[in-house]
Amino acid sequence: MAQNDPNWGGKRPNDGPPDLDEIFRKLNQRLSRLLGNRGPDEEPPVGNGNGSGESPRGMRFGAAGVLAALAGLWLLSGFYIVDAREQGVVLRMGSFNRTTDSGLQWRAPYPFETVEIVNLTEVRSIEVGYRGSAKNRINEESLMLTEDQNIIDVQLSVQYDVKDARDFLFNNLATEADARDVVKQATETAIREVVGRNKVDFVLNEGRAQIAADTQRIIQSILDRYKLGVRVAKVNINGVQPPEPVLAAFDDAVKAGQDKEKLRNDGVAYANDVVPKAKGMAARLLEEAEGYRQNVVATAEGDAARFNSVLSEYAKAPKVMRDRLYFDMMQQVMSNTTKVLVDQKGGNNLLYLPLDKLIQQSSVAAPSLQSGSATQPAEVPPVVAPVAPSSSGSTSRDVTRGRN
Repeated sequence: MAQNDPNWGGKRPNDGPPDLDEIFRKLNQRLSRLLGNRGPDEEPPVGNGNGSGESPRGMRFGAAGVLAALAGLWLLSGFYIVDAREQGVVLRMGSFNRTTDSGLQWRAPYPFETVEIVNLTEVRSIEVGYRGSAKNRINEESLMLTEDQNIIDVQLSVQYDVKDARDFLFNNLATEADARDVVKQATETAIREVVGRNKVDFVLNEGRAQIAADTQRIIQSILDRYKLGVRVAKVNINGVQPPEPVLAAFDDAVKAGQDKEKLRNDGVAYANDVVPKAKGMAARLLEEAEGYRQNVVATAEGDAARFNSVLSEYAKAPKVMRDRLYFDMMQQVMSNTTKVLVDQKGGNNLLYLPLDKLIQQSSVAAPSLQSGSATQPAEVPPVVAPVAPSSSGSTSRDVTRGRN
């Protein structure tokens, strides 16, 4: 057969590398012979007795082998590998047929089926209001209006990935790769809606996290309505500030607000220090008043009870009880006062005043005065007052003077 020909494959006499042009030329010649066509310079095959010539049957077997090899290669071209992070989308005659997971897969070879590989885990990002750096500001995208009619400059970035490979390929009528233009337009719509529903102070200060969350929710809602097959992973608010022409004035206003808040906090701290003390003092006074009230009420109730008990005894023997009450009262009064006995029968009608000073001086000279013994006061030069004698002329009178 022709495969046993030493010159098959275009080998040169010196056994060098095969000549590819010679190989294809011989292949074309054999295909032409198989189809019954000869070239202008080809001779019909002549067989010899030894069977060294090529027969039509041999040529048909050789062509069938070549076609079988080509068919095998064509079928092998349908195998493809899908990575664990990817998903394959098989298109049959240009329309969607199925999706394939990771691993070794097979499809009908071209042109019947083709496959598109989509990376599901790749995080893509877009920038709104700037490009690359915050200094490269794009005013057409960053300037927006708040609820209280203030203009504010907002810069943000959005990170997203693919959640549905079929929708991402067939519903993404985008001019840029990875649906960047659609996601960008949805982001601008969402951030302007969120900022327009809030006041400027909320956007600049405490509301950044809330604005990012609301913006992410609205972007995802828009993309889901478009069936874009994209999932928004995160929205980052990179910068929020007033426009450049009014930035200095706005900083002054913010500083004044901070000073106001500081003074308010100082006042609250002072109130927190003073008010508890005042409340504690008021509570203490109330407790003391309550204790005093209970003491007075208890004393009054005890006196009333004692009076009621004395009254019952007084009703039984009024005279005896009256004398007893008199003696008790005189004992109580006289025990707390300084007593001086004056003898009017001695003929001395002058009383020395003040008597308490006299008693103090006499107690130093005569310690016996401390025991209540009767004595004649010494003559001292204090102011004196006359004392009229009693009508009986022989009755002694007690002169008392209470101490402060």
